[in-house]
Amino acid sequence: MKEQREGFRSFMAAALEEARAAALRGEVPVGAVIVRGGEVIARAGNRTRELADPTAHAEMLAIREACRVAGSERLTGHDLYVTLEPCPMCAAAISAARLDRLYYGAADPKSGGVAVGARVFSHPQCHHVPEVYDGIAAAEAEAMLKQFFAERR
Repeated sequence: MKEQREGFRSFMAAALEEARAAALRGEVPVGAVIVRGGEVIARAGNRTRELADPTAHAEMLAIREACRVAGSERLTGHDLYVTLEPCPMCAAAISAARLDRLYYGAADPKSGGVAVGARVFSHPQCHHVPEVYDGIAAAEAEAMLKQFFAERR
């Protein structure tokens, strides 16, 4: 959506590690990390099946942990890296948490909530819109998802 900033350092490799760990647990391979000041402060992979919780998406779990670490429900000054375009639920949580930037890998034409579908950040009711950068390590993230679902068919 936007061009990457000069001096950009991606933390998508850490998010991809979380996605691989999620796949090994039998979860949809999506991983997320939250960064502040060049340091990963929270990381998570999907755990919806393990926790029997439809809200246990990687982004939601990482946001919860980052808020705990920050001691606040607001994550200004923080960036989120996630391997798949966030769904509408996660996009709304990203806005509510006031994350500065969202970096995501693969597009999600079926369930995305940022560039397709609900386009949460485009609504006038959305109180905070992060900077959005898409396509970061998209090929690797997409290949991981395709392999995961192909093995289950």
